[in-house]
Amino acid sequence: MTTAKKTTAARQGFKTGEAIVYPAHGVGRITAIEEQEIAGYKLELFVVSFEKDKMVLRVPTAKANAVGMRKLAEPELVTKALDVLTGRARVKRTMWSRRAQEYEAKINSGDLIAVTEVVRDLYRSDAQPEQSYSERQLYEAALDRVVREIAAVNRITDTESLKLIEQSLAKSPRRAKNAEADAEGEDIQDEAEAA
Repeated sequence: MTTAKKTTAARQGFKTGEAIVYPAHGVGRITAIEEQEIAGYKLELFVVSFEKDKMVLRVPTAKANAVGMRKLAEPELVTKALDVLTGRARVKRTMWSRRAQEYEAKINSGDLIAVTEVVRDLYRSDAQPEQSYSERQLYEAALDRVVREIAAVNRITDTESLKLIEQSLAKSPRRAKNAEADAEGEDIQDEAEAA
C-alpha cells in the first residue's frame, strides 16, 4: 500500500484545510487529499481529522457525497436551527425503543435541523424529571454535534456555542411557562411566610 499526499487541490467541491460535517461523526477538518493503492487500484481519499475524538477518517473522494459528507451549514441555517430550539418539543407517544431509533437516525443523518430537533425534544430543564441513561446519551450526542457545528460556523468556542443553545432552549414556550410558574410559586410562598 503506497501513499502519495497531494498538497493542492479541491475535489468534489472540498479542499484541504476546510471544516466539513461527516454524518456519523460530526464536524471534522480535511487535513489532506491522498492517493493510495489498495488491491492494485489507485484510490483518491480525503483525510478527515476529528480533533475532539482523536480520530482520522479516510473517505474516498468519489464517495464523499454518497456518504453524506457536506460543507458546514450556512449562517442562515444556524439561525434557523436556533429557532427550532425555541419551539415546543414534539415527543411521539410511541415506545421508547422506537423513538430512540428515530433519534439515532436523525443524529447520524448529519442534517443540522434534524439533530437540533433531537436536542429540543430530549432537553430537560432542572425543574423537569430526570432522563433515563439512554435518553441522556442520545441528548448529549445530539447536543455535541450541534455545539460543534455552530461553533465552527460562527467561529466561536464550544462553550460560547453551548450558551447560545441554552439561551434558545430557555425561550421555549413550555420552559418559559415553567419558569413563570416557579416564580409565581415562590411569590405565593413568600407571601405565606410574611403573613
